[in-house]
Amino acid sequence: MEKKLGNGKRSKIRLITVAVILLILLPGLYCRLKVVDYSFESDLISSPVRIALVTDLHSCWYGKDQKNLIEAIDEQSPDIVLLGGDFFDDRLKNDNCEEFLKGISGRYPVYYVTGNHEYWSTSDKFREEMEILDRYGVIRLQGQGEMLEINGNNIMLAGVNDPDAFYQSETGGLDGQLAEAAADIPDDMYSILLSHRPELFNEYSGLGFDLVLTGHAHGGQWRIPGLINGIFAPNQGLLPEYAGGLYTDGDMTMVVSRGLARESTLVPRLYNRPELVIIDIT
Repeated sequence: MEKKLGNGKRSKIRLITVAVILLILLPGLYCRLKVVDYSFESDLISSPVRIALVTDLHSCWYGKDQKNLIEAIDEQSPDIVLLGGDFFDDRLKNDNCEEFLKGISGRYPVYYVTGNHEYWSTSDKFREEMEILDRYGVIRLQGQGEMLEINGNNIMLAGVNDPDAFYQSETGGLDGQLAEAAADIPDDMYSILLSHRPELFNEYSGLGFDLVLTGHAHGGQWRIPGLINGIFAPNQGLLPEYAGGLYTDGDMTMVVSRGLARESTLVPRLYNRPELVIIDIT
């Protein structure tokens, strides 16, 4: 005859099940900022260049006056700071973004491209966001390339608007901006494209950029380390191909940052700590 479990045994099984689930989930909810390093070599670079890539801050809080994020950047001593879109958020106030820019203003060259959430803001809020960038000397890239001199190296940095810009009557179109940016690449100069969207990988391929820097995917929000790189990403859906990390096509490498969004997201990050990306080119 089939034996039935007593109430006591059933309670123990439930308790053990809950404990196991908590032991699996709780470490994954740890959301302290981490620094992720990538290194690349190029014959076009004669002395080391270090880049800090800040994406998808979404106006989130990183300590009083954004001290935790700023100190993490300062410890790495980058030559330049790049803001890869969704720096602002359409729902949260801009205070944390302004505190961050105030903290690094005048100490690093800072360049920025838009993300989709800037365009999801009201027109008044978007205007305020752009005024904050101007206030702290941040250079916004909108298809043009900037010729930079960093540690004796000549580098071409280009950036494009998020595609949502072109649904809101900003002129040029993404294809036009990409073509304009790629047209400025000198043959003898290392070239970087800053863009918010990793799912446009195929559009970036063949343009001639050595390095493409993106965000947007939030690392797929939930991860299973060593098994699944990301569960879901905007504009990619389930099991996104470009959730976070490195992706290559010929001579082009794309870096996808997992970004910095924490309290702005409805679903918590799981085994997917927010990251500051540091890129060394030698």
